[in-house]
Amino acid sequence: MFSLVFPGQGSQTIGMGKDFFENYNLVRDLFSQADDSLGINLSKIILEGPKDELDLTINTQPAIFLISYSIFQVMKKEFNIDLDNAKYFAGHSLGEYSALCAAKYLSFSDTIKLLKTRGEAMQNAVPKGEGGMLAVLGSKVEIIEDLLNENKNNFKVEIANDNSEGQIVLSGRNNDIEKLIQVLKFKNVKNIKLPVSAPFHCHLMSNATKIMRNEIQKLNFQESQNKLISNVTAKEISNKDELEMLLIDQIENRVRWRESVIHMIKNGVNHFIEIGPGKVLSGLIKRIDKSIKINTINNESDIKDLNL
Repeated sequence: MFSLVFPGQGSQTIGMGKDFFENYNLVRDLFSQADDSLGINLSKIILEGPKDELDLTINTQPAIFLISYSIFQVMKKEFNIDLDNAKYFAGHSLGEYSALCAAKYLSFSDTIKLLKTRGEAMQNAVPKGEGGMLAVLGSKVEIIEDLLNENKNNFKVEIANDNSEGQIVLSGRNNDIEKLIQVLKFKNVKNIKLPVSAPFHCHLMSNATKIMRNEIQKLNFQESQNKLISNVTAKEISNKDELEMLLIDQIENRVRWRESVIHMIKNGVNHFIEIGPGKVLSGLIKRIDKSIKINTINNESDIKDLNL
């Protein structure tokens, strides 16, 4: 039994998806639709750069979705792989939007426009340079929760991503993160400041939540038989109303990726297929359960090597 998983921000590279763009009309059509929907030349940014433009959150989010969805469509339509047989569809942060579009809850055009809005809202929620993110390595989430609670009067930092055993990402204002770093140093806990320009998945994103609530409530979500896993609950979403609410909540809430993977495995999944640029999720899943079969689909040969 397999699940499809879609990567989030940080997986982008210049030229990602280029072989699919050059070889398949359907991919060129999707790139063209994306450019028209957004009113920008996203295709050129993806295929040629410059990197600092691709790395802008407003461009990164629709770009990664476009590549993930393009590969998904090639697998279905060019290789005739029945991906609707997946037990679950899931994605990490923005990857959840790739999952909900692939699972037929939202149209391609609505999804890519929503992600441009999401990227812009998240980027602008906090003045540049005021917030940041910190990866903590080799510690358990319960230990970090206790540490943050013990120091709540000293600094306000929140868990943004519970990614895997031994990899937790925290968000907050930079001056609070610096205080946390000193505490972690004293406790000999390894940490790495991440090269991001905003503190995602914490209360500092409240302005982005307001914008996304307004945009999400305008959309026409479809009913689908495909099962989607929520980042917020780490469980499957039961209906359209819950889906809308959880997408809004996702902006400020922790991405429960480790728990999501464990939930899928407990419910019979023994094979994960990561569709999109990079191999980040495959690495995280392997750290959660080394016995699980994983395929990463970045190019045509990856698709040809896939056995379902």
